[in-house]
Amino acid sequence: MKILVSNIGSTSFKFRLFEMGESAEREIASGGADRIGGSGGKLRLAGGEGAPAVIERDFADHGACIVAVLEQLVQRGVLSSPKDLDAVAFKAVVGGDCEPVSLVDEALLERMEYLVPIGPAHNPPYIAAMRMFAKVLGDTPLVAAFENGFHHTIPARRKYYAVPPQWAHEYGIRRYGYHGASHRYIATRTAELMPEAKRVISCHLGGSSSICAIRDGASVATSMGLSPQSGLPQGTRAGEFDPFAFALLKAQTDMTVEEMLEILGGRSGLAALSGTSGDNRDIEAAAAAGDEMAAMTQQLFATAVRDYVGAYLVELGGADALVFTGGIGEKNAAFRADVCKPMAFAGIRLDGEKNAAGPDERRIDAADSKTAVWVMPTNEELIVARQAVELLTGKAKA
Repeated sequence: MKILVSNIGSTSFKFRLFEMGESAEREIASGGADRIGGSGGKLRLAGGEGAPAVIERDFADHGACIVAVLEQLVQRGVLSSPKDLDAVAFKAVVGGDCEPVSLVDEALLERMEYLVPIGPAHNPPYIAAMRMFAKVLGDTPLVAAFENGFHHTIPARRKYYAVPPQWAHEYGIRRYGYHGASHRYIATRTAELMPEAKRVISCHLGGSSSICAIRDGASVATSMGLSPQSGLPQGTRAGEFDPFAFALLKAQTDMTVEEMLEILGGRSGLAALSGTSGDNRDIEAAAAAGDEMAAMTQQLFATAVRDYVGAYLVELGGADALVFTGGIGEKNAAFRADVCKPMAFAGIRLDGEKNAAGPDERRIDAADSKTAVWVMPTNEELIVARQAVELLTGKAKA
């Protein structure tokens, strides 16, 4: 089956095209475009005939970009026509109580519309792209694999907020969790590499970050709650924040609640605190140059990660494996060391040389560490492709 997996941003479109067989899974093309809706756009493509290409082109909207991508895939011989696609699958974000993996129809889109207030940066571009794909491809199945799906297994004691229960039952206000495709991949891959690891803590750390406690391959706790803005501090999102601060801000400023939410969801986080872009490399550079706030921001983020890891060590009764993934988790050896060093008392110890360098996927714990520590590149798109195949065929792959 040919499954095109779409990753949608407000002004971007990324894709990976998989050939999913009974005995093999193969990526046959990938690419994406940026600055959609503006000027200076570029379409990047790899796969099929010819070398990887960068095409400078402006796209009025996601629909125009989708059409261009499909045309290029045909021109490069990857597809004989767009109808060759067996499905388009979406790494959808905010699905609330929707089925974890669902065919896209009008009822699903309406539910995603309802959830826009808790996913203002995520749901609108996905809804628009889903409608555009349906228009372009007609009867080709569209599959939404929601990020919170992996967390449907967390117990009720971790789903509810301590608020009137009708808020959860009538309005869907409860903890959902996100980055499910990434955490599911880590659970699956860790089981392949280390079958004896039944208790796993997955740390997806990057511009957007979350931590997940996994027992026997299933999520039992995760750091994000109702919205992707919650939990750990994010690159530009505040993470955990006391909502009663709204009352104080409203009394002392002329900001509306909407303006406060916009700041918390897009102009806060590690960027605001450090005075940088929020990219971990920029924070590191500023801290190295003597910027005290940047250095404190690094410490704050490492502390927040440790807080959740510590809580999940208690939840799981210890951990067989601690896994770092995501842009920061995979690439920043110093940050991994900062997180792990104070946890030596819990039997988590790194090997300095293994942590500093080695294959992209590697084990980095010291010989006397009670917990295995891994660096593990994630593959969210492959998980989404597998989920689409499972939905369409009824055969479980992962």
